[in-house]
Amino acid sequence: MQFLLAFTVAGPLIGAVSALLPAPPGLKGRNPDQAVLRHGVTVTGAILLATLALAAGFDHDQPSKMQATTDISWIPALDVRIHLGIDGISLPLLVLTALLTFLCALYSYFKLPEGPSAKAFVALLLFLESGTLATFAVLDLILFFLAFEMVLIPMYFLIARWGGARRQAAAWKFILYTLLGSVVMLLGLLLIGLKSGTFDMVALATDNGRGLTSSVQVTAVLAIGIGLAVKTPMWPLHSWLPDAHTAAPTVGSVLLAGVLLKMGTYGFVRILLPVAPDGMHTFAPYLAAFAAAGIVYGSLACLALARPGAKGDLKRLIAYSSVGHMGFVLLGIASMTPTGVNGALFANIAHGLITGLLFFLVGAIKDRYGTADLDTLAGATGAALYGRAPRLGGLLAFAAIASLGLPGLAGFWGEMLAMFGAFDPAEGLSRPAFLTFMSVAAFGTLLTAAYLLIVVRRVCMGATDGEPRPVADVQSYEFAAWTPLAALTVLAGLWPAVLLGLTDPAVQKLLAGGKS
Repeated sequence: MQFLLAFTVAGPLIGAVSALLPAPPGLKGRNPDQAVLRHGVTVTGAILLATLALAAGFDHDQPSKMQATTDISWIPALDVRIHLGIDGISLPLLVLTALLTFLCALYSYFKLPEGPSAKAFVALLLFLESGTLATFAVLDLILFFLAFEMVLIPMYFLIARWGGARRQAAAWKFILYTLLGSVVMLLGLLLIGLKSGTFDMVALATDNGRGLTSSVQVTAVLAIGIGLAVKTPMWPLHSWLPDAHTAAPTVGSVLLAGVLLKMGTYGFVRILLPVAPDGMHTFAPYLAAFAAAGIVYGSLACLALARPGAKGDLKRLIAYSSVGHMGFVLLGIASMTPTGVNGALFANIAHGLITGLLFFLVGAIKDRYGTADLDTLAGATGAALYGRAPRLGGLLAFAAIASLGLPGLAGFWGEMLAMFGAFDPAEGLSRPAFLTFMSVAAFGTLLTAAYLLIVVRRVCMGATDGEPRPVADVQSYEFAAWTPLAALTVLAGLWPAVLLGLTDPAVQKLLAGGKS
């Protein structure tokens, strides 16, 4: 188990380096690009198998216990250690990351985005995977920061070199926002480490803030919270996200929404809730207020983009929808209750599955029609997917109703539990205030249903007897890349105990100060 976790984190990094080397004789395939793309599929597939083996070997009777741990001294002078481990909180995110990266590599093997070099593309994809997996596996604050920052450079280049229109501006906006937030976050992490005498996240969680004064906790939560909120992204620190999604290639959007946004909310749960509970208690009402505002703001922005004549970009619309969906995650965390935090973690996974599928589908529509403009897709000779590509239209409708939180699908449970957490927040938090935030969030669910149904009506329905426009339906490689996401969306919706059985004991221990 220790070897498997170390291989999961380091394997993609080794694969990224080897992707830049010449292909060995006999493995070149028809051309060098095919060889390196096959290398990407092989490495990400091996990492996925390793995470599934970790999940199979995980002691499900003790999901609150750190397992597969490695603890090696790295920088003795600062007491920084190479400390790895997984519990019921991090394991689902580890598997989600490995799955989405493998599906992106598989999709890119058949549909490589236009750009300078297949070698560089595969190397960046693997480098990005290593950083995200490390973020969910490390148990040292300094290592967490390094892994958190490790993903910025590959995502910047994926947007800037393989993206669409206005990609340079979007890439710069992405990296400037996240770097500025990270500088503030580093100061908060250093403050906690220096004041407590350790950077070990397990020891800090067990101490539960007892070694830190209230003023230190408040300062640390403010500093670290800003950095995490930018990555989440929390309204009003979200403005980099729509531009980045609109310009990014399809697989870049899938990984950005499905994995990178989860790093921010994971930091709130893994670091701030157990390490600085008093500071979180101080800022929880403000975090909930921003979350509720983000839910409504994201939905209203989507409604504005979806109306006829708005020239709304479908990728941009889904990006704004992520602001709203991640608002539910933040609302659950802000409640500081097991119910709310479990809902936040469930919503994290559901959002990764559903929004990953949505970006795959929108990328396929843009490839077929040459545009993601809603007015063009809804025109007299527009998409009309139900008639021209019924399987593609059916999948888009499925992903949309999953995203709006239909009971029986994955999107329902996380949002419901987050609102239940807000209904009865932790002791000491203002219940009338949180009831107000819950009501605002509930109103946001109605707005979400409205804009998603408008999108389905405009893109999927319509006459097909206008100017002939032949469109390919779902191809075999698309079916292979999308089916796991659709199937897991149904499985998580019908059997939520699979995920909640992992997260709940770990959350209970985290909120109780390391005591089961």
